[in-house]
Amino acid sequence: MIKSKIVKKVMLVFCFLLSANIISANKILIQMDLSQTNHLKAYGIVYWSLDKGGEWDWLLNYRGGSFMTDFSDDVARECRIRGVDYQVVADFDAGDIYKQVQAEGVNMDVVRLEKAPKIAVYVPQENLPWDDAVRLALEYAEVNYDAIWDEEVLSDTLKTYDWLHLHHEDFTGQYGKFYASHSHHQWYIQQVAINEKMAAKMGFKKVSEMKKAVVKKIQEYVVDGGFLFAMCTATDTYDIALAAENTDICHSIFDGDPPEHDCNAKLNFKHTFAFENFKVYTDPMERAFSDINVEKMAYQMQPETDYFTLFEFSAKYDPVPTMLTQNHVNVIKGFMGQTTAFYKDKIKPNVTILGIKDGTDEVRYIHSNVGRGSYCWYGGHDPEDYTHFLGDPPTDLDMYRSSPGYRLILNNILFPAAKKKMQKT
Repeated sequence: MIKSKIVKKVMLVFCFLLSANIISANKILIQMDLSQTNHLKAYGIVYWSLDKGGEWDWLLNYRGGSFMTDFSDDVARECRIRGVDYQVVADFDAGDIYKQVQAEGVNMDVVRLEKAPKIAVYVPQENLPWDDAVRLALEYAEVNYDAIWDEEVLSDTLKTYDWLHLHHEDFTGQYGKFYASHSHHQWYIQQVAINEKMAAKMGFKKVSEMKKAVVKKIQEYVVDGGFLFAMCTATDTYDIALAAENTDICHSIFDGDPPEHDCNAKLNFKHTFAFENFKVYTDPMERAFSDINVEKMAYQMQPETDYFTLFEFSAKYDPVPTMLTQNHVNVIKGFMGQTTAFYKDKIKPNVTILGIKDGTDEVRYIHSNVGRGSYCWYGGHDPEDYTHFLGDPPTDLDMYRSSPGYRLILNNILFPAAKKKMQKT
């Protein structure tokens, strides 16, 4: 009897201590340093929680850019389901973390994430022989998005979205400049037919004219406060289309009439986002669009030595570039694309360079503001497939759960969650 009472008391004390521990442990920390088991799905957890009305603190430069929120059984369960490592942190310890991050003289800070951005991805209607790293990242992280194309853009659908990604598009109307190598392939023929049909439907005589109207609509979207993210050819061809608003740069192979002989002299760089003083290539047999791109040939492919470095920014005074460069490493593996990198001398002075290949003028990652909005350009096609040739299978991100290159993509989807707060401050 006495033994039974002692056991009951011990159990009561144990339950009390366990209860007290749960009550005091009222924060969840998703650490983003090398101890994290799945960096990519961690972003999905934060987005999922924001979408359900939760709020998170992004601890810039703390353990790789970690995330913290009030303890929730639902969040903890979701982390376990998705294989994301997390820590339960008591109030007292959480207070110490905030003090450490916000202390003077320390390059760390806290940004509150308040609302899940509504995401759109500009996706061509035709079946193309390549995938899109951003869609792979969003789907792997389980982040919802809507697929839109030219008709939706020209119909002012963009107003309903906070974040837009441009697929690896050619906004010049030259069908990716694949004529020399792939014009006889069925996917290329289909691409031309679908684009021409859409141009006619939207009231344009040429695909190149429709694409110019599309980039102008996207420009309006950004000026009005939208966030734009692009990779590969969508980066330089976007600006080329803006610069060529009042001239024809397309060969007759693409649009039925020749380019203006002095089209390069007529380029207007006043309204381009990132690039200036560039020259477009009108030869349809030439793979490159312009001299913006650092094009690499087969003999230059050296993945074992191709890396770029992220710049370090002040978390307290430059929170936007700091958010966009959060990572558990600061040196990122390079990767190729039809547009791989940007020559530094073609980048406008107001653009912030986020990542560059050391010892060269090859810029890989840039950001700037336009009006009330902003954009981010990321060179290359797939951060975990160095060459990714046409027809290659999609990258299995379950094999690259902690990819630093893919983390840069996912940093971008969370940036608009703090955007309103950032603008107020």
